[in-house]
Amino acid sequence: MKDNAVNTPIDPKTIKGWGIDADPKNDPTYPMRKRMNAEEDPNSKSRPDNLQPVNEELLKSVERPNVSAVFGTPEPPRGLSGMIRRQAYKYPENQYKRWLPLVLADRVDVVENIVTDLAHGKLPNIWAEKGYDMEWKYNRTAFVTKMATIGAVTAGLVVWLSSGKKKDKKSKSPKKDYLSRF
Repeated sequence: MKDNAVNTPIDPKTIKGWGIDADPKNDPTYPMRKRMNAEEDPNSKSRPDNLQPVNEELLKSVERPNVSAVFGTPEPPRGLSGMIRRQAYKYPENQYKRWLPLVLADRVDVVENIVTDLAHGKLPNIWAEKGYDMEWKYNRTAFVTKMATIGAVTAGLVVWLSSGKKKDKKSKSPKKDYLSRF
C-alpha cells in the first residue's frame, strides 16, 4: 500500500489564493499603516484614539488596559451574570478563572432572560429558539441522542431526588435499642 503522507514540497504559487494579501495596493490596512507611520516605527505611540465613544460599561482585559479603537456594543453587563463577568475580567486571559466564569455567566444570562420574559408576560418559545426543528430536519441522529440524554438525565435526577425522601422517612422512625431485645 502506498503511503500518501509523504512530505513533498509544494510550490506555493500553484495554490489558488496564495499571496493574495501580499499586494500593498490590495491591502485594506495599508492606509492605516501609512497614516500611523507604522512602517518606520512598528511600536508607534501614535495609536489612534477611540473611533467610537464609550457610553456604557465596557469590560476590558487586564493585559490590554486601553479600549480598542473599534469595539462591539452588546448589552452592558447586568444582574448576576454581569457580576460574574466583572469578576472574570479581573484575571488574565490564559487562566481558567477567566474563561469558566464567562461560560457560566452566559448560562446564567440565558436563565435571567427567560425569567425576564416570564415577568413581562411573554412565554418564550424555547423549542424554536434552540433550533430544534432544524436540528430534527438536518441532524436527526444528534437530535435524538441529545433528547435521549436529556430524558435519561432528567429521569435519573427525579429518581435520585425522590428516593432521598424515602430514606428520610425511614430514618425518622424511632431507633431501637439493641439491648432492649434481651
